[in-house]
Amino acid sequence: MKTTFMANAQNVERKWYVVDAEGQTVGRLAAEVAKVLRGKHKPTFTPHVDCGDFVIVINAEKVVFTGKKLTDKIYFRHSGYTGGTTFTPAGQMMEKFPTRVVEKAIRGMLPHNRLGEQMYRKLNVYAGSEHPHAAQQPEELKLNIR
Repeated sequence: MKTTFMANAQNVERKWYVVDAEGQTVGRLAAEVAKVLRGKHKPTFTPHVDCGDFVIVINAEKVVFTGKKLTDKIYFRHSGYTGGTTFTPAGQMMEKFPTRVVEKAIRGMLPHNRLGEQMYRKLNVYAGSEHPHAAQQPEELKLNIR
């Protein structure tokens, strides 16, 4: 009788990948990166286990929005205090915090529970083309984005 393979913390092998975000559309990039963070690209994917890989996103300041999203898309924050809401347009967010735009897009595509938080911790986003993870010998990840 054959048994179904179930990944666990002991037999998960993690790799490091670098993704160049220059000229990529935000949502399409986020969907592909979230898939790698989750581990859905592996044949040993198990839904209740964090079996994904580490991802480094560089050139986050050069991502692209389609349509009129730079002016129409609004990012929402709440400080926790009464009346503490902050609404920021995507264009302004790209000027001040380009890494947050990519981080929020990817985080929204991960599970919204403790497992998703664990997967999100394996994401590193940098505005420029330099990153401090050369010691991990990351491979370049080619995304199949149309």
